[in-house]
Amino acid sequence: MNSDVKEHIVVLTGAGISAESGLSTFRDSGGLWEGFDINEVASIEGWYRNREKVLDFYNVRRKQAAQAKPNDAHLAVAELEKQYNVTVITQNVDDLHERAGSTNVIHLHGLLRQGRSEEDPNLTVDLGAKPIKPGDKAPDGTQLRPNVVWFGEPVPMIAKAADVVPTADLFMVIGTSLAVYPAAGLVDYTRSGIIKYLIDPGTPELFSFNGWQHIKESAANGLPKLTKKLLNKDYE
Repeated sequence: MNSDVKEHIVVLTGAGISAESGLSTFRDSGGLWEGFDINEVASIEGWYRNREKVLDFYNVRRKQAAQAKPNDAHLAVAELEKQYNVTVITQNVDDLHERAGSTNVIHLHGLLRQGRSEEDPNLTVDLGAKPIKPGDKAPDGTQLRPNVVWFGEPVPMIAKAADVVPTADLFMVIGTSLAVYPAAGLVDYTRSGIIKYLIDPGTPELFSFNGWQHIKESAANGLPKLTKKLLNKDYE
């Protein structure tokens, strides 16, 4: 890399980076989703079937996310901005990256602290940790709903993310199984020859990481070490 140019690092993060802040991951056998049918609480069909149940589920998640604190991995990503142009693409609906100090974050699956119009996905309101109740209205008069992307809905930010990935000089994957599309397909947009890191104790089963540098540690342990190296321009 040319040290005279501010290189672009693109970081793709998933639930694993927030798990170390106490937020259960989507696929944990003992996690938050245990006992819930995702078709009932995380699909557009479930919303039309039982809005109150869906609202209750996300009200709990919103409160938990508000109480969580950024961990060392979130802070390490933000620290990279001292010397790099950094874009975070996250599958997470929490705002821990922003609270850690990251300034350029693309939320593929929405943002839990926001509500949105039932009809207009671009009409959002900031809720913080406040619950949404049946009858709460968006500014256009429709029922307020969580600003999250459910199964059965398009992922509006995926096009923006797909435009960003090919501009990366260095690419990282942190805390994601790469089992959920279309987010998992973003790795295919990286330019050949760039440095790519996987920070994960294991290896995602459904993806080949040949040619990647694999740091087999948790995000909160491995990422601060990698950030320190990168700030010293050590890419090995």
